[in-house]
Amino acid sequence: MKQRYLGRSGLRVSELCLGAMTFGQDTDEASAHRVLDTFTGAGGTFIDTADVYQRGVSEEIIGRWLKGRRRDDLVIATKVFGTMGEAPNAGGLSRKHIVAAVEASLRRLGTDYIDLYQTHVWDATTPLEETLATLDTLVKAGKVRYLGASNVSASQLQRAQDLADRNGWERYVSLQPLYNLLAREVEWELVPVSRAEGVGIIPWSPLQGGWLTGKYRRGMTTAAPGTREARYQEELGREAWRERDNEETWRVVEALVAVAEEAGHTPAQVALRWLLGRSTVTAPIVGARNAEQLTDNLGAVGWELTPEQTDRLDTASARPLPYPYDVLHRFRDREPQD
Repeated sequence: MKQRYLGRSGLRVSELCLGAMTFGQDTDEASAHRVLDTFTGAGGTFIDTADVYQRGVSEEIIGRWLKGRRRDDLVIATKVFGTMGEAPNAGGLSRKHIVAAVEASLRRLGTDYIDLYQTHVWDATTPLEETLATLDTLVKAGKVRYLGASNVSASQLQRAQDLADRNGWERYVSLQPLYNLLAREVEWELVPVSRAEGVGIIPWSPLQGGWLTGKYRRGMTTAAPGTREARYQEELGREAWRERDNEETWRVVEALVAVAEEAGHTPAQVALRWLLGRSTVTAPIVGARNAEQLTDNLGAVGWELTPEQTDRLDTASARPLPYPYDVLHRFRDREPQD
């Protein structure tokens, strides 16, 4: 597995990141440790979790696995924002919660420092100055090495970078957004801002909850029992399936399956390979309930799509642009007037 620089930072991470959201829920501890062993055995070094995943259980599982391993060989990322208790300040991005949360994450992970500390969601109730100043102190104290953001708009990311620059605070070096063949809205503004600001993109849900694995085909009316989509249907009702059961989805899925058959790889591997070819993407975050599922995802590295295959996937997944992006796209190559 290749190593890539995370944005314009000097931090190198593996080209796939292992997501630990299922640890302690769908994946028990023994299975999680096998997944971690499989990932690092294939050259993976980048592991992502969050304090809110099973209220700290995911971090604890990783922490127990880390014992006896060379900590500096790995890049451990976690996140802060989610509510971790009943107290009024048990969530959000206030100074009080961030300071308490980082100490709790360090204890659960059994480590002296966190490589990449990410704000999980934009906090509209806390002044941005308070959040960024607090994060800066964590870096200066050596408890955190780098900072990342997740689930923000382009204007929010730009505002954070500008504010950090004005005050000499640590900047965000990464962005964790939803990004895949079925969700390309990030390209409208977040990708250009990330490129300009030197922010590396580490997409979550690169397989759109299983929709880009080839398991769903046109004509199906429901998800198979036990799948993530089936759980969504149970939680949200029949409409959860109907949101995806449309021509746009099946056009992408069918193009993906056709390219996969031609390339001799699985649809999941092709979907991940497509993301790995995007200029601002550093490492898609792959989740796996077991080592076998992870092994299939690891097949996304070590080969390339042809330009023609990439173009077919680009075309199939392209969406009509809303205003003003349609106008801006139409005139993007126009020569300036004298």
